[in-house]
Amino acid sequence: MALCLAALLAAGSGLTGTSPAMAQAKKDTAVLAMSLEPPGLDPTAGAASAIGEVVLYNIFETLMKVGSDGSTTPLLAESWAVTPDLKNWSFTLRRGVAFHNGEPFNAAAVRFSFERAAEAGSRNKDRATFANIERFSQPDAHTLVLHLKNPNPDLLFQLGQATAVIVEPKSAATNATQPVGTGPFRLAQWQRGASITLERWDGHRNARNVALRRVQMRFISDAAAQVAALLSGDVDAFPRVSAARSLKQFQNNRRFQVLVGGSRAKTILALNHQRPPLNDVRVRRAIALAIDRAALIEGSADGFGVSIGSYYVPGAPGYVDTTAINPHDPARARALLKEAGVALPLQLSLKLPPVAYARQGGEIVAAMLAQVGITAKIENVEWAQWLSGVYGQKAYDLTLISHVEPLDFGNFARPNYYWGYESAEFKALWARIQATPDAAQRNALMGEAQRLVARDVVSVYLYQPTWLTVANARLQGLWKDAPLLVNDLAALRWQ
Repeated sequence: MALCLAALLAAGSGLTGTSPAMAQAKKDTAVLAMSLEPPGLDPTAGAASAIGEVVLYNIFETLMKVGSDGSTTPLLAESWAVTPDLKNWSFTLRRGVAFHNGEPFNAAAVRFSFERAAEAGSRNKDRATFANIERFSQPDAHTLVLHLKNPNPDLLFQLGQATAVIVEPKSAATNATQPVGTGPFRLAQWQRGASITLERWDGHRNARNVALRRVQMRFISDAAAQVAALLSGDVDAFPRVSAARSLKQFQNNRRFQVLVGGSRAKTILALNHQRPPLNDVRVRRAIALAIDRAALIEGSADGFGVSIGSYYVPGAPGYVDTTAINPHDPARARALLKEAGVALPLQLSLKLPPVAYARQGGEIVAAMLAQVGITAKIENVEWAQWLSGVYGQKAYDLTLISHVEPLDFGNFARPNYYWGYESAEFKALWARIQATPDAAQRNALMGEAQRLVARDVVSVYLYQPTWLTVANARLQGLWKDAPLLVNDLAALRWQ
């Protein structure tokens, strides 16, 4: 593999060579790639971000749309209005919109989608957003008013996320494998373990402006294989590619464009509070003090990341720098373990999902923990195993994972969440945040929340990832920054 990759790198370094496929004047198909395959295609019933990467704004649509700059614009809604207390939101819906199966889109479908998301047994990871809806008003078939229990200044953004897609009531139960939405694309084929193919739906209201007729999304987890697929021309674009170490090869080649963008993601070392001695804040703090964030970013993300000290990132409203609360201090870490009465070496499991940042970062984290007397036994698991064992059964001590959702700070108040963190102080603070409509006051309270979860060391907060996208230079419309993990296929076109 090394020889083949080296040959491809050498062949791809010229500035004038192009493959026959790239020489075509116009194309109406494209091949994109993703690191992970989604476990299903219903974003309201699964936590994996890969689901939204395939379906959001492509198969399914939402009332609002989040742009690459984080702004929100109407999508299935034509307009909206809100009362000053941010508790009553009225949406005027688009007329003449249909689902892929021919059923009409209307206020009843929106209400069904939101009530379904709020149900007690809902698997929607943003259930709290919809459970905050106290009641609905439906003046007519294309107007819906949401009456909230608590004010929510983030509602428009939340209604543009994958968890807020509008589903067709009759087909909702089978969306995981046979998704039916109102979007500009439909599922054509799912070759398990290899690719998903979407085809343009000519019944879409904006179909004439969708340039691509067919898009295949391939799953390539290995970093070297990702680079090889791009250089060979087998893949036209790879958003969030693991190509940092090969980046100059692409930057110096006019066949390619390289986009370096920001994110709202948080890469953390999650700790299971339900397993002693991790229920002792001194032990959790010792683990945090053992980690050199700068060295970890360099080693696992090739320098593409920003250190964070809490579950919040620079650029988010109300961000405060908390990196000094738990600085790198191995000597203090060893002292805290001794103070907590921990017999060394402390044996802990470290489960790593199948993504490059976790596998590379996990090795570095284990080496850093060893320096303070903690032996982290690495267990590499597949994504389904991680979801069931870590997220579901909570059968882990440590795990390294990126949470990519931009508005998920409320996870600290969720009962029975996979961290096992139960704090009456945080829940009371979060309730105050939810009940505060004034943006400045809300941001100040968010600062308090960031400091609290840093002091409690709910997790070891590592870094904000920087996303890299490498693509054919002629493919236009790709997102640079990504407040959400989205592949907006309707925006793509060949130059």
